[in-house]
Amino acid sequence: MRILPILAAIALAVILYMAVLERPTLMSFFGADGGDETAEVATEDTAPAPVKDTRVKVVVQKVTAQSIDSAVVLRGQTAAARQVDVRAETSAVVVSEPLRKGAAIEEGQIMCRLDAGTRHAAMTQANAQLAEAKSRVPEAEARVQEAQARLEEAKINQNASSRLKEGGFASTSRVASSDAAVAAAQAGVSSAQSGLSSARAGIEGAQAAVEGAQAELERLVIKAPFSGLLESDTAELGSLLQPGALCATVVQLDPIKLVGYVPESQVNRVKVGAIAGARLAAGGSDVQGRVTFVSRSSDPTTRTFLTEIEVPNPDLAIRDGQTAEILIASAGADAHLVPQSALTLNDEGALGLRVVNDANIVEFYEVVLVRDTVNGVWVTGLPTEANIIVVGQEYVIKGVEVVPTPREVTQ
Repeated sequence: MRILPILAAIALAVILYMAVLERPTLMSFFGADGGDETAEVATEDTAPAPVKDTRVKVVVQKVTAQSIDSAVVLRGQTAAARQVDVRAETSAVVVSEPLRKGAAIEEGQIMCRLDAGTRHAAMTQANAQLAEAKSRVPEAEARVQEAQARLEEAKINQNASSRLKEGGFASTSRVASSDAAVAAAQAGVSSAQSGLSSARAGIEGAQAAVEGAQAELERLVIKAPFSGLLESDTAELGSLLQPGALCATVVQLDPIKLVGYVPESQVNRVKVGAIAGARLAAGGSDVQGRVTFVSRSSDPTTRTFLTEIEVPNPDLAIRDGQTAEILIASAGADAHLVPQSALTLNDEGALGLRVVNDANIVEFYEVVLVRDTVNGVWVTGLPTEANIIVVGQEYVIKGVEVVPTPREVTQ
């Protein structure tokens, strides 16, 4: 019987027993201190559970202010400097050949000529009445002079009668008769003066009739109020025009206007006289002019302000109603380029951005939109350098501590 394998098995069993069940005694026998491990285990078993971090995690992007040319960008259209519908002021038949639309006309050029009818006869009659009224004035003036002479004679007789009565040489009845004669003479003067006033009024009435007849004759010739182009044919030969009927439409395209509407957030940056440029949608040509008008009242629906720009158009290449992208020069400003999705509103409804400061506390800054681009929007109102929240800004408010994570460039 072999004794060595049995002894080896017994020795292995003892070693395993000591290593597993009597490990502290074994470690103490070899001089190792197992109290630390035991204390460590005890400490781990009795230590309180860690506090959960409730701070919101957000993604931030660092932006730095840049100086930009803050031109105001609008989308508008071209408009004729002047456009008018020339209409008839009297009723008559057209006797002139029509001018075709597109024709260039000069100021004062005849567009429609109407039949005079009996208007010349009415003019002759008015002149005759005026001459008759004027002939009555000398007669009325003579009557006034005659009445004034009678009044002077009556006053002399009245004076003489009064003196004779004082001397006892005239009776009371004679004095009374003299007074009555003076009163009658004064009435005659008043009547003569009334006749003179009536004669002069007749002249004025006759003169008004002459001027009315002359104006009626002038209405028969309808002229262009300014130089431009005909936008429609003039009235056809033989057609009857009533008062208010259209003769033709005239437009002036030199200079031409660019019309656009400025948002209320940018209207204070647009000044009359500022240089402005535009690119027309048709042909892509560029034009330049100056701002001539900025409305003081906004459109009640869109809250935007009408702006007009005058542009030279000597060759009439720009048409009325073309779409145009307008840029109006404005003073430069320091602004930040930020993602449009980062914009948010605070409790008061103000537009702005939420920013994380150096202490990881959220702050809110109101901003003003300067320009919109494909890469984001340019805004003002932020510090020179700022860490704006681009993800999670809707879940935090001002004064909250957050855990910021920088946004990668590739994002």
